[in-house]
Parts: sequence; C-alpha cells; structure tokens
Amino acid sequence: MEAFEILVILYLVLFIILLFTGYPIAWILGGLSLLFTATGIFLSAQYDVDTFLLDSWADYAIIVDRIWAQAQNWLLVALPMFIFMGLMLDRSGVAEKMMTNFVVLFGRLRGGLALTVVIIGVLLAASTGIVGASVVLLAMLSIPLMMQSGYSRPLATGVVAASGTLGILIPPSIMLVVMADQLSISTGDLFMGAMIPGLLLGLVYAVYVLVFAFFNPTQAPAPPNPLPLTPRLIFDTVLAVLPAFGLILAVLGTIFMGIATPTEAAGVGAFGAMLLAAINRRLNLQILREVCIQTSQTTGFILAIFVGATAFSVVMRSLGGDELVAESLKSLPFGPSGVVLFILFIAFLAGFFLDWLEISLIILPLVAPVVKALGFDLVWFTVLVAVCLQTSFLTPPVGFSLFYLKGVVPPEISMGHIYRGIIPFVLLQLGVLLACFFWPVLITWLPGAVYGQ
Repeated sequence: MEAFEILVILYLVLFIILLFTGYPIAWILGGLSLLFTATGIFLSAQYDVDTFLLDSWADYAIIVDRIWAQAQNWLLVALPMFIFMGLMLDRSGVAEKMMTNFVVLFGRLRGGLALTVVIIGVLLAASTGIVGASVVLLAMLSIPLMMQSGYSRPLATGVVAASGTLGILIPPSIMLVVMADQLSISTGDLFMGAMIPGLLLGLVYAVYVLVFAFFNPTQAPAPPNPLPLTPRLIFDTVLAVLPAFGLILAVLGTIFMGIATPTEAAGVGAFGAMLLAAINRRLNLQILREVCIQTSQTTGFILAIFVGATAFSVVMRSLGGDELVAESLKSLPFGPSGVVLFILFIAFLAGFFLDWLEISLIILPLVAPVVKALGFDLVWFTVLVAVCLQTSFLTPPVGFSLFYLKGVVPPEISMGHIYRGIIPFVLLQLGVLLACFFWPVLITWLPGAVYGQ
C-alpha cells in the first residue's frame, strides 16, 4: 500500500474519531484539510513524488475558487427561502387548525390521534421541509392529547418523531436541493423521484398505526363519546387543509409544470407562508425578526459545512481518495447491485454518527461516479440515498429528531420510551428503501411520466 493511500485511510479515520470530540463539524473538516495538505506537501518534497496534486500552498487556493463557484450557484439561493418558508409556516397557525379538525374527524378511530399525526406530518413535509420545526410542532400539538387519551408512550413518541422527519424527503426538501447541487443533476427530477417514496412512507406509517391499534386497543384507544360525523365537520376539515394544499401547489406545482425554477418557487413559497401567517393574524415584527434570525442561523450552519466539506473533498481527491474509493467498491465481490446495497448499508451506518448534510457533501460525491459507471440511473440512486438518510434523524446517538422531541415532551416520557418508539418506524423506513431498490419504477416513473423519458 502506497504512502498516500495510507494517508487517505488515516484522513477518514481521524475524521470519524474527531466527530466524538464535540467540535463543530465545519472546523473538523477544514482543520483536517489543512493538516493533511501540509503532510502531503512535506511528503512530496521529501521523497520527490508527484502523487499529491497539491504541490504547494498556492495550489491549496483552488479551494477558494471552488467555494466561490458554489456561492455563485443560483440553486443554493433556494435554501434560505425554503428554510424561511418552513419556519414561517410553523408560526402561521395552519398546523394548529388542521390538528383541531383532524382530531375531531379521525379521533373517533382506534389509533385515530396517531393517524392524524401522520397525515399532518405529510402535509407539513410537503409545505415546510424543516424537520426540527415539524417534530417540535407535532409534539406540542399531539403528545398531550395522546397522553390524556391513554396512548402508549412509545407509540406516541415514535409516530411524532417519524412523521416529523418526512419533510427531509418529501419535496420541497433542502436535502434534495443540496444533493442536486453536489451531483449536478436536476432538482426537479429529484423532487419528482422522491415524491412517491415519501408518500409511500406516510402510507406505511398510517397502516402500521391502524394495525397496531387493532391488535393493541388499550394502547391506542378510541374516545368513549366521539362527536357525530356531520357534513359540517367534513367541510371544516377540508377548509383547514386548503391553505397548506394551496402552498404545496404554488411551490411544487410551479416546479413540476415548468412554470418556475426551484429558486423562484422557493421565493413564492416564502411569500405564501408570510401571507398565511398574516391571514391568521400571526404575522408581526417580532415573529418576522425571529424567523429571519433562525433562517440566518440555519443557513449559516449549512454554508459553514459547505466550506469545510469543500476543503475536505479537495484534499481527499488530491490524495487520490476518490480513486481509492472507486477501486475498492469495484473490487467488491457482490456485483453491481450488491455494490449499491453495500453503499446504502454504509450510508445507514454513517447516519448513526453523521448528519445528512455531511454524508451528502462528503460521501455521496465520492460514490455517485462509481454507481453511474456501473450503469445505474443517478436520480434513482440519489433518491435511494435520501430515503436511507432519513433514518439518520431517528437513529441514536446523533438522531436529531429524538433530541428535538425530548426537549418538548412531558417529563414522564423518558428517552427509553422514545428509543422503543422509533424502532418499528426505522424498520418501516428500511422496508420502503428495499422496495424502492427492487422496484426502481417507484422512483423513476414520475420523472419519466412528466418528461416523457
């Protein structure tokens, strides 16, 4: 094994070790790139080899050019606007109205409250895309109701955590925007490709809740005296859904019909969320200021990791890391489909320790060229990775949804209840992932139907 191959392995191992120190991920990525650039330049000069592509510190300046090129990418302008849209919609009062009406409509069923969480989770996912905000909002609206009704604590927490993560997959998803930018593929294709798997996940969650309630009636009981089902009740429920549906149509409809780019649609969505908040009398200067600050903080966090990941990736390629990864994957004795399954397995394991952003910026660009060379559709593979990375929000120790949830649930709900609650939903996610792998049409049909491919 050559010296620079050893450096690549050490590079990755140190990255994994430093994750457990608690330092910000952007600093770890940038610091390692500086350290290994210095090491590579020293080895090149000491042993007179040209394997390392960065011959001097002047060559390291290419990172500035890469970062500047990303800053000029209009696609990334959609990120802060999608984030603003999600945060503002959570403040608009739309979700509260939907919860009130859906609880009355579906609460009469066994598991009806949990089913309501799934439905509202899907609607929020298609109109916000912000996992943290969705999980907190769903928890604050539904957990007290389910506890009062005698629901199992693991079921209540599990359905909230899982339904809140749908926003990272169902368009408009900031994860898909980042992936499209990294792999230079169409955001519209990714949005359409992820639509059916995302909705399928919601359907699977709903079926699981109803089946669980059927076999465990004491853990998901129906209310003793439900209100009668009347046309007025159904009308009020439909009326409560219309604002969210209208925002979904304004954002995704304009993208799918080719009327607007994702960046333009993000602007429409941000304005639409403000309009809904104003209609519900929730828009004021204080809320606008808080949403703008949270949007800036989230965007700054993402862009800081962009900078660190760019430096990390440049040095990785300069050390020959992309070639080492490609050759290692091609040498696996699994066949092309087995290589894809192996990559998904690695992504699933990485999700225990890494956020989706680091995996999308570091691992995905390394393995995507190999998958493309094996003859697979890149949109199909990217959506598979997106479905796989949704589990990273639920798997400990770095499952962010679990911490969001624990921060707002009553004190009598422990992390043990939350961990037990998410296990069946992680298994359901993996089941949908396998379904999308063995039946690619679940991902490829909608983009093909729209574009006639």
